[in-house]
Amino acid sequence: MPATMIFVNLPVKDLDAAKAFWEKVGYSCNPQFSDDRCACLVISDTIHAMLLTEARFKEFTHKAITDTSTSTEALLCLSAGSRDEVDALVGAAVAAGASEPRPAQDHGFMYGRAFEDLDGHTWEIVWMDPAAVQG
Repeated sequence: MPATMIFVNLPVKDLDAAKAFWEKVGYSCNPQFSDDRCACLVISDTIHAMLLTEARFKEFTHKAITDTSTSTEALLCLSAGSRDEVDALVGAAVAAGASEPRPAQDHGFMYGRAFEDLDGHTWEIVWMDPAAVQG
């Protein structure tokens, strides 16, 4: 059975700025599934984020778009291969214009940091010691 893929749909205020931000962080968009109203951000072979202009996003829901300056609609968490990868990815995001909403969380066997992208979506980047999960 092929691996399940996920396509997280996120509203963005400025599609070009969002694409430029993610490019600076180290990701790219798949032009086959992108146009002037959306961009398919490739995070891995099985994880993608569809960055949709707010107008395009509204075509898929009757609900209001969350105001990320006052509310959190979701916490998006990505795994990293090491503590250094966590720091590098969050560092790149902050350098590209993201904000870091809280200090790093270090539990010894697990280490994580978070950033809020240009549209206020919260991304958590986490490393966990593989020996701690082997049980």
